[in-house]
Amino acid sequence: MKLFHYLRTPYHIPLLTLAAPMILSNISVPLLGLVDTAVIGHLSHAHYLAGIALGSGSIALLFWLASFLRMSTTGEIAQAFGEKNQTRAMQSLLASVTLALTFALTLIALSPLLLQLIEHLANPTEQVMEQAHIYFATRIYSAPAAMINLVLLGFMLGLQYGKGPFYVVLFTNLVNIVLDLVFVLGFEWGVAGAAWASVIADYSALLLACVLTIKLLKRKGWQPAFIFPNRAQITHLLSLNKDIFIRSLVLQLCFSFMTFYGARLGDNILAANAVLLNFLMLVSFALDGIAYAAEAKVGQAKGEGDVKKLKAWVNVSVFWGCVFALLYCTIFAVFGKLIISSLTSIPHVIDTATSYLPWLVVLPIIAMSCFLFDGVFVGLTRAREMRNSMIVSAVCGFFLPFLLMHELGNHALWLAMTCFMALRGITLIYRYRKLDAQQALLK
Repeated sequence: MKLFHYLRTPYHIPLLTLAAPMILSNISVPLLGLVDTAVIGHLSHAHYLAGIALGSGSIALLFWLASFLRMSTTGEIAQAFGEKNQTRAMQSLLASVTLALTFALTLIALSPLLLQLIEHLANPTEQVMEQAHIYFATRIYSAPAAMINLVLLGFMLGLQYGKGPFYVVLFTNLVNIVLDLVFVLGFEWGVAGAAWASVIADYSALLLACVLTIKLLKRKGWQPAFIFPNRAQITHLLSLNKDIFIRSLVLQLCFSFMTFYGARLGDNILAANAVLLNFLMLVSFALDGIAYAAEAKVGQAKGEGDVKKLKAWVNVSVFWGCVFALLYCTIFAVFGKLIISSLTSIPHVIDTATSYLPWLVVLPIIAMSCFLFDGVFVGLTRAREMRNSMIVSAVCGFFLPFLLMHELGNHALWLAMTCFMALRGITLIYRYRKLDAQQALLK
């Protein structure tokens, strides 16, 4: 196979060197949620835990939707790095920071309306909503730091500095964990303590990210500077971010549908799906790390105008994506039930989740292409293709199969998720090959 030709190329070590810190930072993220849950879970009433779950889940959704800021920045900076164009890089950075601040301040201004929407959709008890309100109303003020952090993480990744994002994410989680223990258990501030711990952690991480970014620029021989972008750059950046935002929104719609429809099928199904979705999170640890590296390397190659190198990075990324995907398939097939038992001790949930485990055994290799080629198209800064692929895959790959097979119940949901992941990969690969055939990868 042509793919194995790249086993003899020097591309593997640089790709894995860049991907490894991102994989480690991905692994550290869920640890924070476990600590938040453990600390609040030791308070006297269950409504504290339910309240922080609702409040933090809502914040996580809003901040996750802002991931377009990191993606677009990575692609733009990687291309500027390949061009050795400091002016373009600094213009893109300033424009992205401005957009991040605008998005964050908009979220803060809309927070009262967002809280009303959360209450309407979730319909929680008064005590739970009170705690969710306390958490959300405090944590939303970390939005400026969180949004700018996304931009700076994308900037560092675009300049091939994978250790920077790892240091920032790890530092954020460590500060948050320590302050959780101090504020919640030490000062007995309850849910408000957990919220303030996250706010302080986000702003502390912003300071670290700024320091790392300045040092990185000096190491590259670039001088930090405020260079205002022109109208064409602003228009391009807004279009790029708009398309990635729509793509992220549609993706979240599919996952949310799976959760909400699963709730209609009963508590055991809802709990089992929550457990099984952790398998997808495990898959994302490695595949997202490879995809992030692909973003930077493909973007740099495009900036250099080297299509041969660009295609080599794509092939090497796909190779390692296949390696990790097959590894996950094997682990899930052999140890899947053990993983389920480690996530829950409820017998009915274990039995229910185990009955749907075969879907998760095959999903890593089916989903591999959509993870990897998302990264490729971020590096190419072709967000329109990502948006179109996501919309087509959601309609034809998720909702259509589910409607046709809904009588299968939860199996229909997992069939829809599998078809959705597969079609995302197929449509992106098709578009990549078409661009290659048209010699348009560098345009």
